[in-house]
Amino acid sequence: MTIFEIIGYILVAVIILIVFIRSIKLNQEWEESIILRLGKYNRLAGAGLYFINPITERVITMSKRTQSINLEEQQVLTKDNVTVSIDAVAFIKIIDVKASVVNVESVLSSFNKYAQTTLRNIVGQKELDEVLAKRHEIAQEVQKDLEFVVKDWGIDVERLELQDISVPEVMQRVMARQAEAEREKRGVIITSQGELEAAKNLVQASDILAKSEYGFALRQLATLSDVSQDESNTVVFFPTVGLDSGLLASGLAARIPKPKNEEKK
Repeated sequence: MTIFEIIGYILVAVIILIVFIRSIKLNQEWEESIILRLGKYNRLAGAGLYFINPITERVITMSKRTQSINLEEQQVLTKDNVTVSIDAVAFIKIIDVKASVVNVESVLSSFNKYAQTTLRNIVGQKELDEVLAKRHEIAQEVQKDLEFVVKDWGIDVERLELQDISVPEVMQRVMARQAEAEREKRGVIITSQGELEAAKNLVQASDILAKSEYGFALRQLATLSDVSQDESNTVVFFPTVGLDSGLLASGLAARIPKPKNEEKK
């Protein structure tokens, strides 16, 4: 055996060893692989050890765990012509590895771009007040539209959230003035309602006292009781109620002296 034959055997052994090593594949519990043979779909390989033909077969491995996709901040023009900055995050899971590889190129990048476009279109149909007040509803609407398209990409959209909505500083000042004016308006309304109720109660109380024979007298006594709480004050009270009553009139008449000519009679 010549030296060249020995070298040839060694080269063959090395090639066989390399092919054998490259034919051994291992997937983690959360991974799934699609195997393409000569460019065509052949089979799927789940978690664990499996073998391929490294010469004719190609392996593409995908993670089936939930992944977070950050939708970069973008400028969006609302329906009432206000520019807002919006960024969001989507939580997705690949449920069909074959569809994710065969039906779309660069599935995660494609999802990111489509999600940004969908978010921009939906926010563009809303007015600023609605965008700020209904973030959850807008996120659900975007998620629903995404699910309709990306289901063919083997993707399940588990959740989408709007992280931040920023408005220009000038618009923030305008909104602050509007909020202050609204608070003042509510304060005036509450005060006027209180005054109206107080006026109604005073009218009712006045009617009740007017119908009562001793109502005003009792009210005066209550007022005297309140005033006399301070011992440093001296209160002089002149009765003004009841002078026209029959009892008081008869009492006063009895105390008035009669004329002499009437006594002789």
